[in-house]
Amino acid sequence: MPTPKATPDGNPDEALRARVRHAAEIINQADGLIIAAGAGMGVDSGLPDFRGPEGFWRAYPALGRAGLGFMDVANPRTFGRTPELAWGFYGHRLALYRATQPHAGFGILQRWAKDMNAGATVFTSNVDGQFQKAGFDPERVYECHGAIHHLQCLSTCTEAIWPADDFVPDVDEARGVLRNAPPTCPHCGGLARPNILMFGDPLWLPARSEAQAIGDRDRGGYGCAFGAPLQPADVDPRGREAGADQCG
Repeated sequence: MPTPKATPDGNPDEALRARVRHAAEIINQADGLIIAAGAGMGVDSGLPDFRGPEGFWRAYPALGRAGLGFMDVANPRTFGRTPELAWGFYGHRLALYRATQPHAGFGILQRWAKDMNAGATVFTSNVDGQFQKAGFDPERVYECHGAIHHLQCLSTCTEAIWPADDFVPDVDEARGVLRNAPPTCPHCGGLARPNILMFGDPLWLPARSEAQAIGDRDRGGYGCAFGAPLQPADVDPRGREAGADQCG
């Protein structure tokens, strides 16, 4: 929403209230709610958004000491070269997302959509699974970059994508590395990786996200955007992730 201008009597607060009332009227008239969410949506739940190298290194100081940025570790090549480092990063995030409870804003959105004919549909570049955890219908959540809660074979020996439920990471946070055995592919026995679109990632398997996208087609409603703004690359499932504050 643009910065409100003052009303003729010079009261900017009243201008803001008028805009909020107008937005509420539009939402009340909508047949459905389309929620477009970026990394900022999770901040109030306590999740890091990785904005810039300083933000990333605050969340992962061990990687900062090693001079590694987000694009260095959110990269399939890192799984091939140093899997303990790659899975140290993603394993920590997996455990964090599992332990994090969605903030109250998720419930507010659900209340808005509850009485709408078409309900709520979510389009998100987030990989944390917070919308499903908050109670949104998984059939109506489109995760355009995939999800950390699902795995695939690093070498793509198979097109299979499977839940990460059986993997419980043990991460040495001081060193930023995985201490226990990483997950493996049940088909070839090789290393598994998160089913997330990373930087420079031609082997990401998009089938799960594509199935979500097909399910979301033709659902109309009033759109609300939350968190980091989505960029054109966000909607291209084979393209590079769009930004270090929004991607895998």
